Amino acid sequence: MLKQRIVTAVVLAILVVWAVLKLPLAGFGLLLLAVILLGAWEWAGLARLNGLRHRLVYGGLVLTLILAFWPWVGNAAFVVGLLGCVLAGWCYALFWMWRYATRPTRQEDRSATVAVAGVIVLAAPWVAFMALRDEFGPAYVLFLFLLVWIADIGAYFAGRRWGRRKLAVTISPGKTWEGALGAGMAALMFALAGAAVLGVGARWPWFVAICMVTVGFSIVGDLFESMLKRQCGMKDSGTLLPGHGGVLDRVDSLTAAAPIFLLGLYGMRG
Repeated sequence: MLKQRIVTAVVLAILVVWAVLKLPLAGFGLLLLAVILLGAWEWAGLARLNGLRHRLVYGGLVLTLILAFWPWVGNAAFVVGLLGCVLAGWCYALFWMWRYATRPTRQEDRSATVAVAGVIVLAAPWVAFMALRDEFGPAYVLFLFLLVWIADIGAYFAGRRWGRRKLAVTISPGKTWEGALGAGMAALMFALAGAAVLGVGARWPWFVAICMVTVGFSIVGDLFESMLKRQCGMKDSGTLLPGHGGVLDRVDSLTAAAPIFLLGLYGMRG
């Protein structure tokens, strides 16, 4: 299982690096859109929209929204306004998870609520990645991918070695505070190196702070999807990726991280 997981991860990493560095903006957007639509198919399951027709309609809604946003990805004012609303949504997700953690047997979250949340969760990172690529360049996009991946690796190994105290036992029993600290330490070292490579200059403390907040929200994105899967009695969102589960299982952290990272960069740029 571990070998299969590693092979899949390496293949995905190679594809991501190639797409970020080699594809033009439009091509990158189309490939990213394909990934988002696969995620929409899986999210429909989390919203208990299990029929083929329902899933296709849901994917069509996400597609329509993203196509409507496409002409505006170069408009910084629009992107900041949109992602500011998304930030508020992720803050509400924290409350949503806290409420679930206090009473995990409660079944008040209806499919419509989860479906609406999914549209936001899926469309926002597409806008964020496209605007990040357009305004800051491929290097920043690749850095964001690596930042989240390295934090995830740090959390995995630190959690296995030292994990004792559960981070959110009713949502994701395998995650620990020690793992979260490992993610933070790995991200901190990578952020310091990234600040030098990307040439952020005297604003490097701000850049590092952005990275740390981004990693914090990446954990929130991961936990949020875990909560929805637990409510549905699912272990993985899908079976498309051997050793990893579904598409959402690989991009859940990025759905929250990308909007936060871009908002921070806009703030740093002033």
